[in-house]
Amino acid sequence: MELRRTKAASHGGSLIDALASVSEAELFETIGELAKPRHMFRERAENRRAAQFVADALEELGYAVEFEGELRNVVATPRGAADGPLILVGAHYDSVPGTPGADDNASGVAAMLACARALMHLGPSLPVGFVAWNGEEDGLLGSVEFVARRRSLGGTPIAAVHVLEMVGYASSEPGSQRMPVPVPGAPDVGDFIGLLTNQRSNHLVELAAKQAEAMVPELPVVGLKVYLGLEGWLPVLHRSDHSPFWKAKIPAMLWTDTAEFRNPNYHRPTDTPDTLDYGFMRRVTQLVIATVVRQVRTG
Repeated sequence: MELRRTKAASHGGSLIDALASVSEAELFETIGELAKPRHMFRERAENRRAAQFVADALEELGYAVEFEGELRNVVATPRGAADGPLILVGAHYDSVPGTPGADDNASGVAAMLACARALMHLGPSLPVGFVAWNGEEDGLLGSVEFVARRRSLGGTPIAAVHVLEMVGYASSEPGSQRMPVPVPGAPDVGDFIGLLTNQRSNHLVELAAKQAEAMVPELPVVGLKVYLGLEGWLPVLHRSDHSPFWKAKIPAMLWTDTAEFRNPNYHRPTDTPDTLDYGFMRRVTQLVIATVVRQVRTG
């Protein structure tokens, strides 16, 4: 394995209109709408309400939206895009029972929706789609179903997937960060966005790191690139919706604040909107946008 890290810079850079359109207020409002217990089985009504909220937001932006499969994954595609491969940005919308799930994973959904809105500034035909998966907290059921349907039914090929899993909690305190696996030189301050990739997707870490340095220099990035199939021996690396894509040999990168390795509210009733850092989340969202746009433009 290899650790890729950037450092925050003290100077700012000019941002395109799409990046500037991302606001902390928008992220806060979206998380406020979603941050209610919404487990797929235990809180079924709230789970369905969350899915409808996401679908309505994407449809209002102009995407073609459908509920897909038994798990009711919300799938949005650009109406004017060509038939070529799509880049996907996705996040799960369910929570564990009894927790508001503000960071896990209303933060990921809020960042995804802000990304979808911002990309409309660049035109409605960019080959970028959006997916909100259900059932992540019950064994990645939604993303497993999503990948299986594409294997059996075909459809538009997928170029790469950016999975947003808890992107709202940050801390500048020393000792606030642990790592899921021992890595030499790993940081102990939880002020960065973590990126996780495997052999087929390691190039995405470099792409995101370069975009961070150029476009969002105040956001530190730590990328963990896994080589030689080592992820097959480390189950801790398969704990979110990127995993089914890895297993299907589709490039996928996980964006995360590292969950319980940083956030003390993980899977607890205290995972509430007021515990999150909306400036950090805005910068993460801007980096997702910059990375996806760069990927579209370079192929």
